[in-house]
Amino acid sequence: MQKSLSRSIGMALYIVFLFVPIYWLLNMSFKTNTDILSSLSFLPPHPTLDNYRKIFIDPDWHASFANSISYVLINTVLSVGVALPAAYAFSRYRFIGDKHLFFWLLSNLMAPPAIYAMPFFNLYSAAGLFDSIWAVALAHCLFNVPLAVWILEGFISGIPREIDETAMIDGYSFPRFFVRIFLPLIANGIGVAAFFCFMFSWVEQLLATTLTTVDAKPIAGMMSRAYSAAGLDWGLLSAAGVLTMIPGAIVIWFVRNHIAKGFALGRV
Repeated sequence: MQKSLSRSIGMALYIVFLFVPIYWLLNMSFKTNTDILSSLSFLPPHPTLDNYRKIFIDPDWHASFANSISYVLINTVLSVGVALPAAYAFSRYRFIGDKHLFFWLLSNLMAPPAIYAMPFFNLYSAAGLFDSIWAVALAHCLFNVPLAVWILEGFISGIPREIDETAMIDGYSFPRFFVRIFLPLIANGIGVAAFFCFMFSWVEQLLATTLTTVDAKPIAGMMSRAYSAAGLDWGLLSAAGVLTMIPGAIVIWFVRNHIAKGFALGRV
């Protein structure tokens, strides 16, 4: 009984510790800069929606949200689409250098995005892709494709090879077998891979701001407008931060069961 109570108290304190920054961000978003800088208060002394109003009426904020959502979705689709056949090949076939190639893919995750910022900048400037959503979407594939391959390879390896052989005996072509039979079997893995690709692309800031200027400026770039001659607009920045958490929360809600099964299978 004592052990159970201690565990419950510890879990409650841990949850409170996790939610304090989120609550404080939400709290600041309903305050003016004067209230934020004048005193420490757990509730807004003079609640205001002006910070959100500035964002909702400014077309530049709308465009930045649309740009971010666009390149994140494009990247997620491309990364998972490329990773699916690659993961299947790594799981089902043996070829010369397969383990070395798999390790090389994963090694891309070991380097920070800052290392690739200048090469991507020069490459996309020469190719005419600079300041476009495709520039950010393709750059993020360097990190998300290896991650998706690693996740999906684990799920695919958990599917018995006999299913592939039985489908071939029954006359299924490989594309038909892969789409109609195999993909539903690894739906959890696809959901988990899509989630991690979405979250990386959504929160990554360095490449997104380096490879864009005006036309494809992401939400991270727009948040820099909170700086002005009068100082940092804490309330506006907090409101933007709250709004940027919404897409991630929605994605987590829809793939929560897939993530839970992914943890249960031990690949995540």
